[in-house]
Amino acid sequence: MVLHSRVFVLLVSVMVLLLLGCTLSFATKDDIECLKSIKASLEDSFGYLNSSWNFNNDTEGFICRFTGIDCWHPDENRVLNIRLSDMGLKGAFPRDIIKCKSMTGLDLSSNKLYGKIPSDIAKLIPYVTSLDLSSNNFSGEIPKNLANCSFLNILNLDHNKLTGPIPPELTLLSRMKTFTVAYNLLTGPIPVFRTMYSADSFTNNPALCGKPLDQCRVTTKGTKTGVIAGAAVGGVTFAAIGTAIVLFFYYRKVSVMRKKDDDPDGNKWTKSLNGAKGIKAS
Repeated sequence: MVLHSRVFVLLVSVMVLLLLGCTLSFATKDDIECLKSIKASLEDSFGYLNSSWNFNNDTEGFICRFTGIDCWHPDENRVLNIRLSDMGLKGAFPRDIIKCKSMTGLDLSSNKLYGKIPSDIAKLIPYVTSLDLSSNNFSGEIPKNLANCSFLNILNLDHNKLTGPIPPELTLLSRMKTFTVAYNLLTGPIPVFRTMYSADSFTNNPALCGKPLDQCRVTTKGTKTGVIAGAAVGGVTFAAIGTAIVLFFYYRKVSVMRKKDDDPDGNKWTKSLNGAKGIKAS
């Protein structure tokens, strides 16, 4: 029975691969257009793409010899990985990368890319298992849509200018083993991931808190409320002390005035002495 189950699973897997292969075989033209669009949309400061990405060729698999391009098969124009790290490329995230429909890995790290990471990034790279956008100038918030890249194993977003919180939706990426957002401008508590990442994955985000970093403090609103309450109590206490002092001097003044009324000339003590002298000793 177990053997039959294994055979069934194997047959299903083969059928899926065959169907996938048939589908992707029609995508080779799209892959060529994908790379053309990437080359056109990015400023190639060091000329890596201009010197290598030559599209004046009709042979099958010619794009597989481009710098930074891995293919599923060396004689087939189907992109497996795009690795363009540290090439001095400038520009926004290339949206036409959606045409590389069979791509499973994207590395654009250590360049000069800027702007926001597309909010619909899962639509552009739905099958990637590894995404590295680190050491660029990407800004804005981390898109929640990344949670729909369900095959992700590696996600590197460190050394950018990303702001806002880490989307809790990213905790749904059950396959993810490597995750880093260090050296950004992120804020708020760190969500609870299924994998325990080290503090190095989150360090140098001044307003980020929670495990494995320092514990989150009381919110700003709570702090303000405490300050206001403390000020109110202090104010009431000060007013009470002030009132007590005023009343003390008031009643003291009233007491003195009463004494003066009883002895207008202020010589009552002399009269008492005269009275004492008038007493004769027996």
